[in-house]
Amino acid sequence: MQSNRLNTFLNLQGQTSPSPYLIDIDKSEGIYIWDKSGKRYMDMIAGVAVNNIGHNHPKVVEALKKQIDKHLHVMVYGEYLQDAQLDLAKNLASVLPLNLNCSYIVNSGTEANEAALKLAKRYTGRQELVSCKNSYHGSTHGSLSVTGNEIKQSNYHPLLPQIKYIEFNNVASLEIITNKTAGVLIETIQGDAGLIKPTQEFIVALREKCNETGALLIFDEVQVGMGRTGKFFAFEHYNVIPDILTLGKALGGGMPVGAFISSTEIMHCLTHNPMLGHITTFGGHPVICAAANACINVLKEENWINEVESKGLYLENLLIKSPKIKEIRRAGLFFAIEMGSFETVKKVVDNCLEQGLIGFWFLSTPTAFRLSPPLSITKEDLKDAADIIIESINLIKD
Repeated sequence: MQSNRLNTFLNLQGQTSPSPYLIDIDKSEGIYIWDKSGKRYMDMIAGVAVNNIGHNHPKVVEALKKQIDKHLHVMVYGEYLQDAQLDLAKNLASVLPLNLNCSYIVNSGTEANEAALKLAKRYTGRQELVSCKNSYHGSTHGSLSVTGNEIKQSNYHPLLPQIKYIEFNNVASLEIITNKTAGVLIETIQGDAGLIKPTQEFIVALREKCNETGALLIFDEVQVGMGRTGKFFAFEHYNVIPDILTLGKALGGGMPVGAFISSTEIMHCLTHNPMLGHITTFGGHPVICAAANACINVLKEENWINEVESKGLYLENLLIKSPKIKEIRRAGLFFAIEMGSFETVKKVVDNCLEQGLIGFWFLSTPTAFRLSPPLSITKEDLKDAADIIIESINLIKD
């Protein structure tokens, strides 16, 4: 990597960690990324659960080009009728339950969560919010306030007041949800905590408690939506429907987007008394909406979602042969590979990178590394990935 490029990256771009990957990107396609030296990497994290349909899907690229030729930004969200926004709203409604028929397109998953919290407060007239311990909902002040991780929060106090925390899969902890609670925000499947799936008992009890108290139930599927778990949306596995759904990451087919979705009745409370309950300049950008619409169409047309579970099980059965792997936690094609220590995880991830495979870690679960490959990945590719991962593990000396 040229030293002037590296210096620009390190000194003129804000940094998020002291140890970035430093792949010098040239191009990407399908499940692969190439650096400027020509080295090819199998992207087994899909840009952290963003490129569910692969990099540079031709139908997304085509949709982008068509929209760019028509127009870019013309007005702040919610004032003009625009084909791309209308098409996306109809397409989202077509894959969601009837009570999730009204979508509001924003710029990111964290904005979607921010807006969902506002919507819950506005609709109920209450101020208290409930989230989960060990959760992750974003890094802005509001979403950070309901992220159940004191280490992440510690340098940013004071945060939002009147936040309470339940324990994931602890039915008894649901008692803190009362008629003072505006909304309960929960990841349908906890990601940052190291991939923890809800029990059926817990998620049903949560829905019933929200019904009983009048609190709105918000499912954050920014990471696990859009086919990642083998259903279009993870809540479909549990036959429990939220009052508000938040999306991001993979919705844009590689473009930045977020959405919060509810019923027309609930959503329209943002429109009145006073108006402009949530406003966004670039939310619903027509180019982004065109990409998101194309992404949904690809998932409808391809058989990838139906193949997610069999592909995930295939990779799991290959990897579990390694005696050094302590546990595999999995939801579809989303994996947490438990290695027992951060030092081991770092060695595995570094070895994989050297051999042309990209894995990643969890922010709050340092003893495991994550895999979330594009849903388009083939079983032949998964076999190659498993071989590289196991070899990378075997290179670690006891």
